[in-house]
Amino acid sequence: MSTSADRDPAPHLATEVATQPGDWARAAAIAAEHRALLPAIGERLAVIGCGTSLFMSRAIAARRESAGLGPTDAWPAGEVRRHDYDRYLVICRSGTTTEVIRALRALPAGVPRTVICSSPGTPVLELADPILIDEVDERSVVQTRFATTTLAILRWHLGEDLTPVIDQARAVLAEDPAVALAEVRRAEQISFVGMGFAAALAEEAGLKLRESCRSWTEGYLATEYRHGPISIAGPGRAVWALGPVPPGLADDIAATGAHFEHRDIDPMADLVRVHRLCLLRAADLGLDPDHPRGLSRSVILG
Repeated sequence: MSTSADRDPAPHLATEVATQPGDWARAAAIAAEHRALLPAIGERLAVIGCGTSLFMSRAIAARRESAGLGPTDAWPAGEVRRHDYDRYLVICRSGTTTEVIRALRALPAGVPRTVICSSPGTPVLELADPILIDEVDERSVVQTRFATTTLAILRWHLGEDLTPVIDQARAVLAEDPAVALAEVRRAEQISFVGMGFAAALAEEAGLKLRESCRSWTEGYLATEYRHGPISIAGPGRAVWALGPVPPGLADDIAATGAHFEHRDIDPMADLVRVHRLCLLRAADLGLDPDHPRGLSRSVILG
């Protein structure tokens, strides 16, 4: 008879997903402590990242501009366009990503630059003013809590009260995921859509499922979904909307026969539901979500 000691341990991803509400609560103090290193009202800001960090960059850019706090661009580290910025903000979990290091070295001299990272002793910490959040570092290759905690730090810094968002995430984690996610658990294809900063989180949601369980997923600005992508919707497939939904979109999706997944909660809390779906689908397929095929913790180029 097998015992618990004989079974494979739970993925690191499961542990890291579960800490997020507490991580977001602590992010308020981190934002306050590092206020001087974060963008001031009115500053022209460029946010830089790769992969998940790029999606967080796009999310905070949308959030900051929509709040009227200053022009904000988000660039992939491999293609930073040099404009007349007052500050650069770099997001890099590993601290060793080649494209990020190259971008930091190429930034104009004399312009303040800050890096948010979770890995002590890494090169990026010496190339910018560091905000080290090693308490949310991750053993899984798949990023969850580092990315969302970074977004939480920046949202707190913008003056948002994330207490309701934290409560929503805790409620999500208290659910039985097999019940709460039954309609999307075995969907053949999932398209994520969102407006504003939720559009970036929709792209991130799709990436999480591609990484952790090789799912066919896509992400779109919700208003763009009817301009072509809806043609793949159909029975056995799903469209998951994060945040507010444009009028008529739910009806148009229903007409295709696809399942429409939507919950009236903050998109960041809804992303935790996606993280739990990653764990379910990986388990169903017998995949290790901590070590996706072809990926490593950091992209280091020769």
